[in-house]
Amino acid sequence: MRSHGHGHHHHEHDTDDSTDSVRGWFTGRLPQDWFTEAAEVVVDREEITVVGTLAEPEVGADRPAAEQAAARDGRVKGFREDTRDRRMAIAREAEHRFGRKVAWGAVCGDRRVLFTHLSVPVMTRLRQPERRVLDTLVDAGVARSRSEALAWSVRLVGEHAEEWLAELRSAMETVERVRAQGPESAGS
Repeated sequence: MRSHGHGHHHHEHDTDDSTDSVRGWFTGRLPQDWFTEAAEVVVDREEITVVGTLAEPEVGADRPAAEQAAARDGRVKGFREDTRDRRMAIAREAEHRFGRKVAWGAVCGDRRVLFTHLSVPVMTRLRQPERRVLDTLVDAGVARSRSEALAWSVRLVGEHAEEWLAELRSAMETVERVRAQGPESAGS
């Protein structure tokens, strides 16, 4: 079971499962010819998401937008099919090493596609005013259920508060690094 406390949860290999370690491991492990730049690696308690940027297909800039979009979609689909076995093997290694599932995605031009990723149930307690917000979204047809309404709300907050959330995550990473150094290194 994953620990939800402040410390790191370690599996039998006792590897460092910080975001930097996970990102570094994938950087070293992924074939160099897959992506045009370092893959984006996002880590939470349950999942590691790896999204790589693919080379744009050579379609003339004068070609219709629909043709360019179809070429990008084809590039992503080709990558997904052609790399499936290697991606699955790398995911198995990472899951064993870091104790989290691995999801994959690709970016090609303006197209961003996540292949498979977890949908994790999250329990929450809401007071009546919050429940009424969810029920209004359901009654208005924005969502089919309270669960879907809550997911929609979280996505909306994520989109509109992205800069603030990025700043908060950065600050938390700094705290994690300082905490990992511990008091024993302060006196040296």
